[in-house]
Amino acid sequence: MKCTYTIFEYLYRDSANYKVWGKLRLSGTASPEDEQILRACLESEELFIAEQVSIPVLYRELWSLSNGPTRDDHAYHEFVTLRPSTAEEDSSVRIWGSLSKLMASFQNIRQRWHCALSPNA
Repeated sequence: MKCTYTIFEYLYRDSANYKVWGKLRLSGTASPEDEQILRACLESEELFIAEQVSIPVLYRELWSLSNGPTRDDHAYHEFVTLRPSTAEEDSSVRIWGSLSKLMASFQNIRQRWHCALSPNA
């Protein structure tokens, strides 16, 4: 039986609109309802604190270009989509965890995001 994977795409966009994209490969197949459930857990259906759900932060990539945090940094990452993993991603992106575990993490938060958990608060 073939294992299927889902990609969780997200990004960090500072207030100057510099962006860093990220993705996690998850074991399991996402349904359209999974994305709706996930969005209902987010601030304004798209924002989350990566540290609060143990997702790798992306803002450090911008810090490497600016020699550290700037006044444009903030606490939120943006959710983009859940989608099937491609064959290329299956061979190049390490499995981060399971879709069900990620979904449970977001559902446990349910819009109770705490900016203070980010160094950019």
